Amino acid sequence: MNHYLTQEEIIKKCNELNEKYQINEDAFYQIVDQLIDSNLSTDQKLFKSFQLLLEAVSTEINQMEKAVDLEPTCRMGCAFCCYFPIVINKMEAKLIKRSIRQMPVERKEKIAEHFAHYYREYKDKVKQFSELDVTDHNHKYDYKKSLLPCVMLDTDTNQCLAYEIRPLPCRTYVNYSDPAVCADQVMPEETISYEFLYQEYMGAINELLMYLYEQEDTGIIEYPNDLYQEDLLINWMKDFS
Repeated sequence: MNHYLTQEEIIKKCNELNEKYQINEDAFYQIVDQLIDSNLSTDQKLFKSFQLLLEAVSTEINQMEKAVDLEPTCRMGCAFCCYFPIVINKMEAKLIKRSIRQMPVERKEKIAEHFAHYYREYKDKVKQFSELDVTDHNHKYDYKKSLLPCVMLDTDTNQCLAYEIRPLPCRTYVNYSDPAVCADQVMPEETISYEFLYQEYMGAINELLMYLYEQEDTGIIEYPNDLYQEDLLINWMKDFS
């Protein structure tokens, strides 16, 4: 029989993590420094930084887990967290959409068809929640309870159609307790989020954009406006074509 951590044990592990672990900030900024010195075009630097910094977030979480012996109970095919409202800024939305458009034709067309089907099937729910204030806990609860899936979730396989470029909120939400808490509760208290890594992730991206801004070329990104315009992922993907 599996032994799953209790909420109290998870809190203890998190406190231990706070005491003994220091985030490797250099890993994030080294990515940007290397791209600045590269011969890539402006847009290539932006896309590459976005992808590599998302990977850096995942790597940092893995290192923290190893430091205090934490093992996620999240598994392939588990998609309970894919029904939370996901908020990203306009810069991230642009880079996600451009990254999808640069995928192999067959995969890109599959995702585009999925989006079109999604907005037909969930038209009423998308309209209902499109202007949701997710900073309000009750509104967030209502969204999750509605069972509106993420626009990038294939509900037949319970897999993300763009997993490698899934946004930061998707990467930082983890369960270390019994998987049943996600199945049985709308918003389980046992799960945790490493959302504080947003500071390193966005700080590094901002450093690259500041450099590009000084060079008078920020590519497809309108700097700094795109960083401060936030919305739900379900709204950003409406105009994908």
